[in-house]
Amino acid sequence: MNRQAIDALIKKMNVDTATGPVDTRVQQVVIRLLEDLFQAIEYLDLTPSEIWKGLEYITDAGKANELGLLAAGLGLEHYLDLRADEVDAKAGISGGTPRTIEGPLYVSGAPESVGFARMDDGTESDKIDALIIEGTVTDNNGNIIENAKVEVWHANSLGNYSFFDKSQSDFNLRRTILSDADGKYVALTTMPVGYGCPPEGTTQALLNKLGRHGNRPSHVHYFVSAPGFRKLTTQFNIEGDKYLWDDFAFATRDGLVATAVDVTDATEIKRYGLDKAFKHITFNIELVKEVASAPSTEVERRRASA
Repeated sequence: MNRQAIDALIKKMNVDTATGPVDTRVQQVVIRLLEDLFQAIEYLDLTPSEIWKGLEYITDAGKANELGLLAAGLGLEHYLDLRADEVDAKAGISGGTPRTIEGPLYVSGAPESVGFARMDDGTESDKIDALIIEGTVTDNNGNIIENAKVEVWHANSLGNYSFFDKSQSDFNLRRTILSDADGKYVALTTMPVGYGCPPEGTTQALLNKLGRHGNRPSHVHYFVSAPGFRKLTTQFNIEGDKYLWDDFAFATRDGLVATAVDVTDATEIKRYGLDKAFKHITFNIELVKEVASAPSTEVERRRASA
């Protein structure tokens, strides 16, 4: 079939058959995606078996709860970030900490505190270096933002996340810190490590077909929000990781690479209430003011809640 015949067929099946109220936006999206899908079937001369195997793959990925991981691995989330950057530019929005992908592993409801939080439950304190992350939340003119909501989450020493990894305590390595009167936030935690897609999972199965690895560098995720400012979804990746610029999820961006500095000075160790050397990362956050004419940076998607 040519494109004209395909379009006529889809209209006959999905527009002319309507007998009740129509959500015109959903109809518009479905028709366009079907048009492109049918055209791709023609172009690639896909067999019925290939098409059904594709549908089975999507079913299996959904059952495994890996569609969010797949969206990151195929670059869909990164593409959405690039589109959002262009939208900001057209709206005259500039500056601020760069955005990057959320990923599929956020959990709402993490314990909240002001200025400081210990993120880990202590179970890995003898296995991995302690890490202090601290920074200041400002606007893009350098003005302090007090009471900004800084949500932070990352993986443990095995590359696993609490809630999804049932061996960890509730909200291990997940906290919400409200910036203090000086705009500061400080997190005492453990050094995160990178992780790979589940080796027997659906995402890695497709990546294998594409000749790609499924590894991420060590990183820490953030949501940062404050009244009157655009919500920031970001993360930093840690300098020195093998996969820093080879992240299967394409999340590493200029301005989002952090250096973990070794701290061995006894005075500094004591100042943070620790008893041994630790790592230190400074990650300052710059928010931009809300613009009425620009689309919201709040993304509606299904997220875990504990």
